[in-house]
Amino acid sequence: MTSTFDVLCVGFACYDLTFSVDHHLGPDEKTRATGLIGCGGGLAANAAVTAARLGYRTSFAGYLGSDLYGDAHVAEFHESGVDTSLVLRGDPPTSLSAILVKPDGARTLVNYQQALPHLAANAVDLATTRVGALLFDGHQRELAIPLLAQARQMGIPTVLDADSVNEGTTALMGLVEFLVTSERFGRQFTGCEGSLDAAIALGSYAPTVIVTAGERGLAWHARADSRFGAGQGWFPTFAVQAVDTTGAGDAFHGAMTAGLSAGMGWTELLRYASAVGALCCTKYGARIGIPTGAEVAAFLSSRA
Repeated sequence: MTSTFDVLCVGFACYDLTFSVDHHLGPDEKTRATGLIGCGGGLAANAAVTAARLGYRTSFAGYLGSDLYGDAHVAEFHESGVDTSLVLRGDPPTSLSAILVKPDGARTLVNYQQALPHLAANAVDLATTRVGALLFDGHQRELAIPLLAQARQMGIPTVLDADSVNEGTTALMGLVEFLVTSERFGRQFTGCEGSLDAAIALGSYAPTVIVTAGERGLAWHARADSRFGAGQGWFPTFAVQAVDTTGAGDAFHGAMTAGLSAGMGWTELLRYASAVGALCCTKYGARIGIPTGAEVAAFLSSRA
């Protein structure tokens, strides 16, 4: 049986408890939160919800526990239109994150997870699961590595969300077509202080590199073998009133992967993904802040 998706996101899913606080706590300090939001989270999971809300046929491949948080996350996937036929479930509990968000949108986060089960290397075959573009986040490597090799042979765009330097992201960063890293990753991995310098240094790993720098925009570098041609530079972000930056990067990556599946040009792609990331910052809660396709279209139209 053949399945067809515009976007397949492979990786991590958790459940987020986001507390609104007026300041980040010091040692032995207690405070009372002014708000609490519970919703699904995780890099690849949020990217999948983003692509689905933007109107793309999307599937998520990863693990969720057979518990209350896993059930809630699957329900959110279904509500957003994300296919869950590749979600593995089991006894280890769903990963849980506690996030403290200040009024200016700055956040701190702590995550708990046990050793989580992995999907098998042959869980997805791109010969029978047709995909327009794929996103990875360094998790589910047993599946990701052979899937990346197959995608490369078939010319399917692949994106890595490299948020932090870890065993998973370093294992996949040289296998993807689009390496999209946080400014923190770029600085830690390359030793470069400047994001553009980091993007250039990372060019030895992938044809196209993006280093996101929050409200300052993003730096990018493309080699001659990039599907968009060689070049480098800065791309500005959109100015918005940020209340919570949680999930903005995930939304950016999901939108970028969706845009690649739609065949967008380079400038259009960066503008589209940047708008989605910016809009995500305007609401509390990573999952709640992810915009719809109509909201993004209206936002971009107002800034044309």
